[in-house]
Amino acid sequence: MQTIAIVDYGMGNVRSVQKALEFVAPNDHCVLTNDSQIINDSDRVVFPGQGAMGACMEALQENNLIEVIKVASKEKPFLGICLGLQLLFDHSEENNGTDGLSIIPGEVLKFKNNELKIPHMGWNKVRQIRNHPLWNNIDDNSRFYSVHSYFVKEIDSSCVTGTTNYGENFTSAIAKDKLFAVQFHPEKSQNDGLQLLKNFTNWA
Repeated sequence: MQTIAIVDYGMGNVRSVQKALEFVAPNDHCVLTNDSQIINDSDRVVFPGQGAMGACMEALQENNLIEVIKVASKEKPFLGICLGLQLLFDHSEENNGTDGLSIIPGEVLKFKNNELKIPHMGWNKVRQIRNHPLWNNIDDNSRFYSVHSYFVKEIDSSCVTGTTNYGENFTSAIAKDKLFAVQFHPEKSQNDGLQLLKNFTNWA
């Protein structure tokens, strides 16, 4: 049995992520935690997030989780979800400018097309830019559920593994070494989302 730590820093519906992981990996131990030792000792880490980026960075600092997340993202299979993707980058326009974790180079911008409904909410296609184990048994251009007003503008294009179009193409999935992160919510994306989570639990 492996332990999957779901980082709980008080921001986001982490319980729904836990329930989805327990469904796809019933023999694993899926634990919600803000304990750095539990995260360090776990086999895999899931980093979800919802809400404003500034408040999330403050919560991470208050819980002394910044360094443990940086280490985990390099040393073990690591999945970022929604704001857990955006927080990995250098900087966001949100909250009049917020510095992120700088694990991946890039910035997060606000959707500025006045013809678009913001936030980008609902089902949209994800184009698989390159093969990755987390795409196993998921068709290209499958639909996933998203809720966000900001999007990643990548600098290192080699990290991009999925894109979505909402007025323009934006990065909706990235991968680097042991890290994989998505803008959408796999725990809310029915069969394909559950398949992605299952792929994560089996990813070597």
